[in-house]
Amino acid sequence: MSGLTCFKAYDIRGRLGIDLDAEIAYRIGRAFAEALGAKSVVLGRDVRASSEELAASVARGVMDAGCDVLDLGLAGTEEMYFATTHFDADGGICVTASHNPMDYNGMKMVRAGSAPLDAATGLARIKTLAEDDQFTKAAAKGHRRDISVAARAAYVDCIVSFVDVAALKPLKILVNAGHGTAGPTFDAIAEKLAELGAPLSFERLFHRPDGSFPQGIPNPLLPENRPATASAVTQSGADFGVAWDGDFDRCFFFDHTGDFIDGEYVVGLLAEAFLTKEPGAKIIHDPRIIWNTQDIVAKAGGKAVQSPTGHAFIKQAMRDENAIYGGEMSAHHYFRDFVFCDSGMIPLLLVAELVSRHGPLADLMAQRKIAFPSSGEINFSLDDPKGAIARVRTEYAPHATAIDETDGLGMIMGDWRFNLRSSNTEPIVRLNVEARNDAKLVDHAVARLSELLTG
Repeated sequence: MSGLTCFKAYDIRGRLGIDLDAEIAYRIGRAFAEALGAKSVVLGRDVRASSEELAASVARGVMDAGCDVLDLGLAGTEEMYFATTHFDADGGICVTASHNPMDYNGMKMVRAGSAPLDAATGLARIKTLAEDDQFTKAAAKGHRRDISVAARAAYVDCIVSFVDVAALKPLKILVNAGHGTAGPTFDAIAEKLAELGAPLSFERLFHRPDGSFPQGIPNPLLPENRPATASAVTQSGADFGVAWDGDFDRCFFFDHTGDFIDGEYVVGLLAEAFLTKEPGAKIIHDPRIIWNTQDIVAKAGGKAVQSPTGHAFIKQAMRDENAIYGGEMSAHHYFRDFVFCDSGMIPLLLVAELVSRHGPLADLMAQRKIAFPSSGEINFSLDDPKGAIARVRTEYAPHATAIDETDGLGMIMGDWRFNLRSSNTEPIVRLNVEARNDAKLVDHAVARLSELLTG
């Protein structure tokens, strides 16, 4: 078999009928179980029209390897993460393309303990086995067991445990599932909160799962996808709003005025929430926008630890440091007490508790944005990314007070800093700029860096 193009650095993604189909999904399932020597594998799927067929093919492959399938049915990626550890499975797979285009699908995978697959060995081994299509004959076929009810109940209990229900005040929260996978899972969480007496009410937008995505692919990171949530927040009089992506492992916040809260400020907010609960704890952050988070963590008595961008790096750093929380500005938030994995539901509850304790989200954010203004991530499509970054290095390195190459090129230029990262898969360079108490300094730096990058 020729090389499978759906295997990426840390997961599987591809165009349907070109990179990924039912037969390839079968071989991936078979290879996954064989490579891990698995006796049981958790399997979930998102709402995409193709996901049910692909998940069925994965299940057949897993069972033909002599391994049992613990079936979640329709579920978010984070439900798969949780169930893999909760049910002591040898691995987990969620069939999902998250926020990729309609003609794509894919899979996110973990090994025992919900740990990421090692890119150099685990995923490479699965790819080789799937391409060779020469599998060891199993002594007996595995079985498929529906664990959806028990798994969701245990997951909901875990999610709700992150919030102090007694501290919650009456709040109205707008939730936008984007017709993705989040709706039924959120309803189970909301029902549990009501049972516990939480005085929260919810306005639901685009809530019913619909694999045709009538509002477009749920990806609130794109500015053009935000107005629907923003207007629904203001029209409903909600205290704040949340929108999820397709498999809801990312969540995005809007304050009561409908303003979008950039991800780097949410990282600082959640870091503060955890340091209130566990003083002195370690917090992991990515290297793109860092000063706001580092300032909050230092003032709260915690320890900020920088990690390269990407879930495999963050999760490993979380384990290495036993960090209570890790956050990326791309809206991935990781939790030690949630099997060191990312969740799009836990942040909603933590922000509800913060707003209950300290007042409106807009007020909490205003002072942080003034103290540490940032550009947000700006993408440049370039013919020669290496040459562009070299021009920036030549201009700024002689004047930099510090140079950081943890992930890309980072330089501190006194009261401002920047981070430049090249995409691993596209000729794109990503720029982030931040400053101390000077938004105009950010604008000036972005303008000059843009000139250098575009040549």
